[in-house]
Amino acid sequence: MHPMMTIATRAARAAGQTIMRAYTELDRVEVSTKGINDFVTSVDKEAEATITYQIRKSYPDHTIVGEEDGENRGQNKDYVWIVDPLDGTNNFVRGIPHFAVSIALQYKGVTEVAVIYDPVREELFSAVRGKGAKINDFRMRVTNVNELDSTIIGTGFPFKARQHTETYMKILAEVFPQCADLRRAGSAALDLAYVAAGRLDGFFEIGLKPWDIAAGDLICREAGGTVTDFTGGHNYLISGNIVAGTPKVTTQLVKIMRPLLNEGLKR
Repeated sequence: MHPMMTIATRAARAAGQTIMRAYTELDRVEVSTKGINDFVTSVDKEAEATITYQIRKSYPDHTIVGEEDGENRGQNKDYVWIVDPLDGTNNFVRGIPHFAVSIALQYKGVTEVAVIYDPVREELFSAVRGKGAKINDFRMRVTNVNELDSTIIGTGFPFKARQHTETYMKILAEVFPQCADLRRAGSAALDLAYVAAGRLDGFFEIGLKPWDIAAGDLICREAGGTVTDFTGGHNYLISGNIVAGTPKVTTQLVKIMRPLLNEGLKR
């Protein structure tokens, strides 16, 4: 799989260059609305085209699933690249320097390679299944905390799934008094990468898409973390409801959440 990691890294860095060029001239970026509280820019589309080009050069028959272009089927259905060209678009548009490129490669439904690239800080988080996780060229591990009271937990408000606002606020009200502090930074991909790097001890969010979490899922697990859905199961890539962290932190977060879940979040 290492040649595919090379391509994933090359594609992420090329997309990062596209993004950073535009970041210096934000007034020229075209922004349009895809849905309620859901924006897309000309840069998202250009960055995704850059990634697709880099993948297709080496693997013309692979399937690519991107946030902006949907499924770009190749003849080979076993290899599927899951791409978010700009995770944290709202941050990018506002000039907040916290966003990333996320690329995952699945083989027969199992994620084998993952890259999350922060072009502002030039940090590349990566993992190959069974080989551990790295930030740039250094191995990384989740923290070894066992109790919530010393933790910093990342989260994201359900701004695209506001029907869950009441339940989310109940969860927040239970988690906050039991941890040291909370962070809401605006990029789920980077939140998961930060859990893997030990910068956050845990993370939870409602209603994410596969391209938001596919890469971060593998990177987090390869760094020694545990990733589940809100019930402690493994349906998060489908439901989009994700809890990640050190094994004991994840267990404790799920224990807090489970009694508070509405029916829509139990699936």
